[in-house]
Amino acid sequence: MADTEAAVSAEFAERMIHMLNEAALALMVSVGHRTGLFDVMAAMPAATSAEIAAGAALDERYVREWLAVMTTGGIVDHDGAAGSFSLPAGRAAWLTRAAGPGNLAIQAQYIGLLALVEDQIADCFRTGGGVPYSAFPKFQALMAEDSGAVHDATLIDVTLPLVPGLVDRLRNGIDVADVGCGSGHAINLMAEAFPRSRFVGFDISDIGLAAARAEASRKAVTNVRFEKRDAARLGETARYDLITTFDAVHDQARPDLVLAGIAQALRPTGVYLCVDVAASSTLSDNLDHPLGPFLYTISCMHCMTVSLAEGGMGLGAMWGEQKAREMLRDAGFTSVDARHVDGDIVNTYFIATKSSLPSN
Repeated sequence: MADTEAAVSAEFAERMIHMLNEAALALMVSVGHRTGLFDVMAAMPAATSAEIAAGAALDERYVREWLAVMTTGGIVDHDGAAGSFSLPAGRAAWLTRAAGPGNLAIQAQYIGLLALVEDQIADCFRTGGGVPYSAFPKFQALMAEDSGAVHDATLIDVTLPLVPGLVDRLRNGIDVADVGCGSGHAINLMAEAFPRSRFVGFDISDIGLAAARAEASRKAVTNVRFEKRDAARLGETARYDLITTFDAVHDQARPDLVLAGIAQALRPTGVYLCVDVAASSTLSDNLDHPLGPFLYTISCMHCMTVSLAEGGMGLGAMWGEQKAREMLRDAGFTSVDARHVDGDIVNTYFIATKSSLPSN
């Protein structure tokens, strides 16, 4: 028995060492993304640290140390004799901006962002309450980058067609609202693609709304507007044919009021498209979730705590499909269909209506 326990203990120690290495590597993957090093290396043959630094317009000493991390972490290949480094195409496919939504290096940025509030989160464990949204000054910009890559690749051609007949309705002209629109990229894309429809984005962030308006101006779209509005106090009745939310419900202080307001704001034949984190509401069902620890960490250190900071429900990112269905029905939706997209392990696409939709 003692030998078995010792073996199990040794195995766990190995896991801890692996975890520390991977955690450190995640921070440096974030740096590689932010500085453009992965993009530069993907476009050049094997090169020295000086050549890579020159290509990226960065300081060589820092690049050399970063390359040491990438090499020992098994991300970059190193030829010791030639003193050169290379990024294989099969790895670049998951690390560069050219990869679009496949660029997992974007996600690595969350680790450093969450670390900034570690002290405050630890205090909340002792005293309760939460860490306010204002403590995450870069969160909205990171979310915009993260979701923007996905929307560019899939919103018009994959996501919207999930709703039967929706694309045709958008082409003909309907009223659309995006609640919690952030920097507005999703609704600007829709407005650009469907000029006969009318769009409005609601958010409480002045910074986000300013970015949304600036993008609309750059795109020269005139069928979209943006308003500062608390998602829990929409105050609209039978106004819209389509309402969307993109990962904007679970971190609200009162998601129940948000959903009820959305139901009230829809016309009788309207559709609510709620894109949110794919998970079960039961922890034991998430043990094999490929991003389980990552998403629960983001939930604890951002989504849950910003809600609790406002005296909210603290629903958390992993509220799950069962809870989402329950809350949507409580809000007044009689039909709730959960869809999934091949290759998207992060999101569930809920299609909710107050009456039945025709099938495709």
